[in-house]
Amino acid sequence: MKKGFFKFLNKINQKILAKYSKEDPSKLSKLQQAVVAYRYYVLIQSMD
Repeated sequence: MKKGFFKFLNKINQKILAKYSKEDPSKLSKLQQAVVAYRYYVLIQSMD
């Protein structure tokens, strides 16, 4: 259940949220850093 939910959430994130992989993380704003952290958390939870 939990893994399936996070897989679904990860697919939504890939389509909706911005991607910051090409940018330097230290130069991102706090909001952009929060988006990166959220995407990372959801990705890790969907893989477990």
